[in-house]
Order: sequence, then C-alpha cells, then structure tokens
Amino acid sequence: MRKAEKTKQFIIEKTAPIFNTKGYSGTSMSDITNATNLTKGSIYGNFENKDEVAVAAFKFNVKKLHDVLSREIEKQRTFKEKLLVYPRLYSNYSELEVTIGGCPVLNTAIESDDTHPILKKYAEKTLLYWKEKLMYLINQGIAAGEFKANDIDPEKTALTIIAIIEGAVMISKLTGSAKDLSSIMVSLFKIIEDLV
Repeated sequence: MRKAEKTKQFIIEKTAPIFNTKGYSGTSMSDITNATNLTKGSIYGNFENKDEVAVAAFKFNVKKLHDVLSREIEKQRTFKEKLLVYPRLYSNYSELEVTIGGCPVLNTAIESDDTHPILKKYAEKTLLYWKEKLMYLINQGIAAGEFKANDIDPEKTALTIIAIIEGAVMISKLTGSAKDLSSIMVSLFKIIEDLV
C-alpha cells in the first residue's frame, strides 16, 4: 500500500465505529479529526467531503460483518447449518465485537431513509445483496432436497429472516437487553428448522 492509501484506510478504520455509533448527522468533523489525530486538511486531502468518509466507513463496517458471517457459513456442510449461522451469530452480536454500535445496515437504513440519499442507496444495495445471498442458500437447500420444495417461497423467507434479525437488533438496542436479542433468535432458529 502506498502512503496515501494507508492514510485513507487509517481514516476509514478510525471513523467507522464513530459513524456506526453516532450516525452521519451526529458525527462531526471534530469527531473525525479527534479519532484520527489528523487535521481537517489531511482528511479533505484524502476524501472529497464528509459524505465520502461516511460511505467508506459504512462499506468498511458492512465488509467486517460480511466477512465474519461468510467465514462461518463456509465452515458448514448443509444449507440448514449455513442458514443457522445467522441466528447463532446474531444471538451474541455484542460478543462478536465486529462493528461497534450494532448492525451497520440497520443503523444506516434508519438514519438515512429520509435524510441522506447516498447512504440510503448503499444501505439498500447491502440489504438487497443480503436478501439474494439468503435466497441462494434457500434455493440450493431446495435443490439439494434439504428443504421442502413446495412449501417455501425463497424471497419471502429471506426477507422474513432479515426482518427478524434487524427487528431483534433494534429491540435489543432500545431495551439494552442482550437477552431480548437471544430470545428472538430462538424464534428464528425454529423458522429455519421448519424449512426441513
């Protein structure tokens, strides 16, 4: 990596937790300069504006989460086991220490829905990618004879899995209770078990 690329990566890594915790509106330029110990000029020498830093931070947070999930999914042999990675890992989301501040998709989607079209676009693309990935696993499970072919709508099931996960994360954040998250993930385990 060249020095400029290293600096850019450093800025992203240092600001990603701040954007994910405080959101775009709540993150000030002072937050960015304090976290990086760089001047405003150094930040703007690497990024055109705060929007560009926020998008890079979002992508970084999503990649971290995606990489953890993908590694665990690849270790599993059956498609049911692959789907069960989601409730298993999200049951202990705070212990994963993947992204400080919770799920970046949920955080960004909620904050940007009416206020930040650029971030909203990236959150939407991430959500659609997640849906496609889940649909792929479900369709592969059907093709392999693991899941009931006639009783499953892959898109509806994928969206239900996402809605349960994100709803559980939101409830857990509001209540401050990891127990709430775990309890809801038990329901998701059952939904996936019932696909067989």
